[in-house]
Parts: sequence; structure tokens; C-alpha cells
Amino acid sequence: METILICDDESDIRRILNIYLSGEGYRILEAEDGQRALEVMESESVQLVLMDIMMPVMDGVEATRRMRETSSVPVILLTAKSEDADNITKPFNPLEVIARVRAQLRRASWGAPPADEPGHLRCGGLEMDDNAKRVTAEGAEVSLTPTEYDILKLLMERPGHVLSTAELYRSVWNEPPQGAENVVPVHIRHLREKIEIDPANPRYIKVVWGKGYKLEAES
Repeated sequence: METILICDDESDIRRILNIYLSGEGYRILEAEDGQRALEVMESESVQLVLMDIMMPVMDGVEATRRMRETSSVPVILLTAKSEDADNITKPFNPLEVIARVRAQLRRASWGAPPADEPGHLRCGGLEMDDNAKRVTAEGAEVSLTPTEYDILKLLMERPGHVLSTAELYRSVWNEPPQGAENVVPVHIRHLREKIEIDPANPRYIKVVWGKGYKLEAES
């Protein structure tokens, strides 16, 4: 029986999710804020976390960041406003939640290919299977445009190495880097919005002022 941790400061939401998910046969644990969720994770074996973003004491973004220091458990974020397909927007349809939970647990049960498998790249909670053209961030599959995918692949192939905007433009667009300083940052911003827990404080794609961008080798 898989165990799901529901972390939300609204007791009614925890109760509703508990009713629906326990009815599907899952074991349910609850936490009212991010700090409590971390405490639960230390003492319990959890296979998936439903995490609210806006909470007192510790919000969901910070709690997820801290979880990633020791665990790769899939996290589905609950948010009042989202354009990200890997989040769930409130008010939510419980049937949608159940479908997302099943999909995430199914992906986790498949397991990731070994890091040294040809075509597979990994950096912290960020993984790329170039054979299947599939990218996951913190256990959740993300949908990238071809350009975003190519930029990320270049960065993941050379973790810790700074690539200038001109280098990225030449490699991805196969053109002289005219206007690269305007075009590349826009695509980097969109990429961060899809793979970073907190795009304003990126964990993976770092800017090196006056030099370019790099993928943080230790994430």
C-alpha cells in the first residue's frame, strides 16, 4: 500500500483529499504546514506528497526544496493559480487529483534508467532521457518546446560549465549569434518556469553575470 502525505493548512482540503484517496486504497498522512511535512518525512516512508504552496510557518516551495536535499519522492503542488500542467489548481476536481496521483506513482514505480545509460542525463532532481525525448523535474514530467529541450540538453551535457549566450544560440539555432543576448534569456526564463520549483530563485540554471549560463553541477 502506497503512502501519500497531504500537506495543506486548510483542514477541509486535507479531509476531502483524505476521503477520496483513502477510498482508492492509499494510506494517508497529513501535515498542516511545510515544517510538519518535513518532520513526517523523517519518520515515515512516503511515496508521494500533495503539497500546498501558500502556507504559514513554511510554504510549499521551501518545504519541497528541503525535501529534495534528501529525497526524490514525487511532489504534486496544490496552488490557487497555475499554468503548469504538473501542478493542480484550486479549486480542484478530486477525480483529477486521483488521476494525477496514479500517474505519478506509476512513473515512480517504473524507476529511472541508470545515470550512465546512453542518452540519459541527470542532475539532482532533473533527469533527461534523450532516447525518449523525456524530461522530468522532481519526479514530474515536464513538457518542453524543441528549443527549450535543446538548450537544457546542452547545459546538462556540461554541468558546471558556463555557456555564453552566443554559444547557446549558435548550437541551438545554427545561426550567427546576432541578437542572442535578447533571444536566449527569454527561452531560459520559460525553461526555468517549467523545471524550477521557484523560478525567481533557480536551483538548476544559474546565470554567471557577463559570462552566460550554467547548470549547477551539485543540485
